[in-house]
Amino acid sequence: MKEMMVILLSAILVDNFVLSKFMGVCPFLGVSKKVDSAFGMSLAVIFVMLMATAVTYPIYTLLLAPYGLEYLRIVVFILIIALFVQLVEIVLKRFIPSLYKALGVYLPLITTNCAVLGVTLLNIDDGYTFSQSLVSALGGGLGFMLALILFAGIRQKIDSSELPNAFKGMPATLVAASIVSVSFGGFSGVVEGMFQ
Repeated sequence: MKEMMVILLSAILVDNFVLSKFMGVCPFLGVSKKVDSAFGMSLAVIFVMLMATAVTYPIYTLLLAPYGLEYLRIVVFILIIALFVQLVEIVLKRFIPSLYKALGVYLPLITTNCAVLGVTLLNIDDGYTFSQSLVSALGGGLGFMLALILFAGIRQKIDSSELPNAFKGMPATLVAASIVSVSFGGFSGVVEGMFQ
């Protein structure tokens, strides 16, 4: 149990895919203008990360690795991720059309979101078991959500502030993103120290 908590909290805070590994930056910058759309995108990413991990791990360990087909893992994993992204798109378009429209082009881009592919690949590369992989995927998704919602709040504050013309728009956004990223670096010793 202790090991699972370390994996979960590390994935959320220390090894945050957006803020420490710089994966998934495209939706991070694109969807973080409003907290509502950031929350919806985060839920979609969490779902895709968990389901993709639940399917890719057994496919890799039971089919690809035993038959020496490890070189196909990226292609297979992207196809599985695309399947779940299509499922999310269909559900959102049918039941929550306002969120579907708000996410726009960034929703199908989950397919190529390197954070989603990264979690499936890193779980295997780190030697995690199936349950550890699911916990890592959940932590990765929650870390993505935390970063996205936190940054959406910051961006809303920045957009309503008086800034010099040189900092308006993307420059202020990137400066704020770097400050948030540096702040998450402070969690590295805390998580490990909590469970010793």
